Amino acid sequence: MAAGAPGPVTPDRTDRRRAAVLGSPIAHSLSPALHRGAYAAMGLDAWSYEAIECGEDGLAALLDGLGPEWAGLSLTMPLKRVALGLVDTVSDLAVKVGGANTVVLRDGRRHGDNTDVHGIVTALTEAGLKAPASAVVLGGGATAASALAALAGLGLDEAVLAARTPERAAEAADVGERFGLAVRVVPLDRVGEHLPAELVVSTLPGRAADPFAERVAASGAALFDVVYAPWPTALAAAVGRAGGTVVGGFEMLLHQAVRQVALMTGRDDVPVAAMRAAGEAELARRG
Repeated sequence: MAAGAPGPVTPDRTDRRRAAVLGSPIAHSLSPALHRGAYAAMGLDAWSYEAIECGEDGLAALLDGLGPEWAGLSLTMPLKRVALGLVDTVSDLAVKVGGANTVVLRDGRRHGDNTDVHGIVTALTEAGLKAPASAVVLGGGATAASALAALAGLGLDEAVLAARTPERAAEAADVGERFGLAVRVVPLDRVGEHLPAELVVSTLPGRAADPFAERVAASGAALFDVVYAPWPTALAAAVGRAGGTVVGGFEMLLHQAVRQVALMTGRDDVPVAAMRAAGEAELARRG
């Protein structure tokens, strides 16, 4: 497996091209709405994007069965780590983060990349959180690892990682340290001892962060919550009521998808506004 990026491509509007998001479970994914919104606005009428249920054990066979019409894949849990061993080349970023959420298919080769970090950095930057002085990350999984990488990219040199089981957060902490962060891992139920912080990043699923909502809000922290539905979470609502800046998971999802579309199509005129509208419309339809 060698590092490197695929060569340039000039997509033909008339050639059938396929892309998809893979994972398990996958029915809830917002990626089809985002990518299809981009294709429509870009005039890529022959491009399609679907959601495919796929677990770790099925990824290798699925990749082997893809034909030349396939342009790329978006990967969600639990496929990001196993994908690293199934591609021909991989970006340095994906290697350091320990997972690829994107596979670009070109000239019979597979290139793995990571756009999650870009999604987080862009979401925070657009919200005015360009250089937080301190940060606490809730959760210790793969998304927490990407968040630590993003925080390093924003200039932090240390962060607190609060995990329910600190021992299981060692991998995420290692990722942060690869990016130059000094990461202190603490038990999640003692996160209040490590506040205030300028920014709290919650990578916890569903309502898992609810017990910490008022504590985080009272600390005066800005919040980035990776959950996008249902929205707002109790944590986001509490921080919003307290007057803090709140960034939701939809912004991360949108901007990582923007980067994926650019990688898969080879074009840099990706319509962010059209993708945002498509994603918001789909969320409204579900709600």
